[in-house]
Amino acid sequence: MTPRFLRAAALAATAVLVTTGLSACGNDEAEGGATSEAATLRLGYFPNITHAPALVGVKNNLFADALGAGTKLETKTFNAGPAAIEALFSGAIDATYIGPNPAINGWAQSKGAALKIIAGTTSGGAALVVKPGITSVADLKGKKIATPQLGNTQDVALRHYLKEQGLNADQQGGGDVSILPQENATALQAFAQGAIDGAWVPEPHVSRLVSESGGKVLLDEKTLWPNGQFVTTHLIVSQDFLKKHPATVTKLLQGHIAAVDLVTTDKAAGQKAANEQIAALTGKPLKDDILAASFANLTFTVDPVSSSLFASAKHAEEVGLLKPVDLKGIYELGPLNSLLKAAGKPEVSAEGAA
Repeated sequence: MTPRFLRAAALAATAVLVTTGLSACGNDEAEGGATSEAATLRLGYFPNITHAPALVGVKNNLFADALGAGTKLETKTFNAGPAAIEALFSGAIDATYIGPNPAINGWAQSKGAALKIIAGTTSGGAALVVKPGITSVADLKGKKIATPQLGNTQDVALRHYLKEQGLNADQQGGGDVSILPQENATALQAFAQGAIDGAWVPEPHVSRLVSESGGKVLLDEKTLWPNGQFVTTHLIVSQDFLKKHPATVTKLLQGHIAAVDLVTTDKAAGQKAANEQIAALTGKPLKDDILAASFANLTFTVDPVSSSLFASAKHAEEVGLLKPVDLKGIYELGPLNSLLKAAGKPEVSAEGAA
């Protein structure tokens, strides 16, 4: 299935959706003063392999083609979720690919007014990698383990897992296990130098720790989730932009579906495009073996795996990194499901939202 065919199919689906009133967004357009389409769509994403559909969508012009000549695509890259959320809050971007915990935090901070999750992107691809001498959870006691950032998705996962195993870790790096939040590049170097004993990280850092520094996977996070599925990346949009420009959001989703289809049906082309975009953004493409290993650990899907989002929020609450928050309404999957239905694809749900 070629990208051209995918784009054509998505365009046809969009035509059906626009004709039928944009599904769940129809009332916003009628009552909320929505304009026809936005002159510009400002899209955020990360130069990470977990954002492969975004990388491919930009590299192969899938978003630009879907938006058409009437809407200019502007992109901005981020290295951390909080920065992307702040950009969305300030109006510097209209939509962004992002991890689950930053989206949860953004929803909580804005009291449910700033954003909506409109599609899934990536599932899986995170693990606890340790020194070969660590063979059990009990061996983690007294060890130093890195995570990407305090309160980020992998940090919450590690803290909750340790708590479930009867081990404590405080936010200052103390306790049975010393958790040391740091940038992934720093963690890679620290692990190679022996300054830390392991790290709970996403791909491609899992594969790099194993391949380049002799680490071993003590725990693949997918073993903790039903069917091995949990949200790693999803697509969110500003509620204000969604209300004003529902047709543009639908076209963004059209490009998103085409990108996910490409990376799942033509893996070689998807890997190549994603790595070329990473190289263009960072100057450092992933090595072929790391790229292949990373893709093998990731599932790219428009399903937001919503049940895992609600569970992750509870986990963050349980480890003291999030105050109780009502996430009902955080998803707006109507436009996505209208496109999926028009294309003859299975629709997705916001399971656990009630």
